[in-house]
Amino acid sequence: MILQERLQSALEELGCTRIPEVLHHYAEEASEENISYLEFLDKLLQEELAAKHDRFIKMKTRLARLPYHKTLDEFDFTFQTSIDERRIRDLATLQFVEHQENLIFLGPPGVGKTHLAVALALEAIARRYTVYFTTPHDLVQDLQEAHQTNTIKRKMRKYIKPNILIIDEIGYRKMEDTAAHFFSQIVSERYEKGAIILTSNKSYGAWGDIFGDPVLATAILDRLLHHSSTINIKGESYRIKEKKKAGFFKQDEAQK
Repeated sequence: MILQERLQSALEELGCTRIPEVLHHYAEEASEENISYLEFLDKLLQEELAAKHDRFIKMKTRLARLPYHKTLDEFDFTFQTSIDERRIRDLATLQFVEHQENLIFLGPPGVGKTHLAVALALEAIARRYTVYFTTPHDLVQDLQEAHQTNTIKRKMRKYIKPNILIIDEIGYRKMEDTAAHFFSQIVSERYEKGAIILTSNKSYGAWGDIFGDPVLATAILDRLLHHSSTINIKGESYRIKEKKKAGFFKQDEAQK
């Protein structure tokens, strides 16, 4: 009992959280199966490392502020046939992150742009890249508040530092002049330094209207597209698909 208490105390001091939970089990297994000391130690350490990795993933996922947890395996490539699954799987190797390249998903609402962005973010977090998810509205509001409180430089680091910055759904509302310049500054600061995953329901030709200035829009696109891949998604909304499956559209038609 004294030895066990000493072990528990030592493990707590070393910051081990998983080994105390499995120590008794592996000790019994080692005794019954005549496992060597080194194999016994290896099993304990692998358990601790796996637990540490899980804690890291959970923490980084929380800090990334993803809107939900959806993986590539959950994406229905058979429904969105305009998407080349092989290309998406290739992007999931994260070479674009390693090369500080950008990835832009274009398409109408509901076709899976955000799902793919989140899925790639989860792949990146699992490989210990840092990720931050935001919307244009939240990004601009955050920076405008920081500008008013003279904390803009510190706040900008939140958007410049991550390996991947996800900006979801450009184009739902027009940006004011100050907001557009803040957005341009983020893109400029990250140019060839960090990857951006961006989703938009507008074609590039409409970005002049989004930013209220064709010249500024051109400058933003110039940096975004210089080292980038664009995925155009054409298809029906998943949400409409689910409503059709549930019979809502048939009911609507019957009521007309």
